Amino acid sequence: MKRLHAMRHLVISALLLLGLWQLIIAVTAVPPYILPTPQAVLEVLIQKAPLLAHHAGVTISEILAGLVLGILLGLATALALAFIPRLRRTLLPMLLISQVIPLFAIAPLLVLWLGYDMLSKVVMATLIIYFPVASTGYDGLRQTQQGWLDLAHTLGASPWRRLIHIQLPAALPALASGIRMAATAAPIGAVIGEWAGASQGLGYLMLNANARMEIDLMFAALLVLVAFSLLLYFSLDALLRALMPWHRDRLTRLS
Repeated sequence: MKRLHAMRHLVISALLLLGLWQLIIAVTAVPPYILPTPQAVLEVLIQKAPLLAHHAGVTISEILAGLVLGILLGLATALALAFIPRLRRTLLPMLLISQVIPLFAIAPLLVLWLGYDMLSKVVMATLIIYFPVASTGYDGLRQTQQGWLDLAHTLGASPWRRLIHIQLPAALPALASGIRMAATAAPIGAVIGEWAGASQGLGYLMLNANARMEIDLMFAALLVLVAFSLLLYFSLDALLRALMPWHRDRLTRLS
């Protein structure tokens, strides 16, 4: 019921944005080569659906691959930071440094090193996802209540059992916040990588449409990317809720 309520608000917000979009065009009389009408963008979405679907498939593959790799590497780093104290002095500064380097500066280098194919875009998406997952996962593992760990030690639980049955479930709420942040940031990495150099993908299509002054096509590609990003976010949110039935109230408040 709450999910339907959230979806209703999302639809209302989208309709309000469309109305504002049309109002700006009506009031300012901005030419269509600068800001096309919603109707023109819808017509392009229909007319060039196969083209958009092809490029969207490439970008979606890059986003999903980067998301999986970013989550796995971030979780592995969080575990290493939590259970190997000697690594913290090295890994924590490296995590910080990785975030102060602008992504736009890295993207051309990755394309130069890894080529114009899918790999450089997957790495870009992975880099932008990695930090929020690693940092929130580490914070969640550190915040495990000591009483639970003491009880498990008293009962003779092995370190592996303590990790699986106590520490990871305790860290899931914080980790869920990082994963949900990553879901909204993942498309940014893939598109920036395509802007730096690509032969296909929504970012590539947007750049080419802009160069040919096909602004309606550029907006159509952008809307496809936004729609997929929202679908990815809500899908991950539903999965995280299913994994944490004991924590649904907190997840609802965070939503």
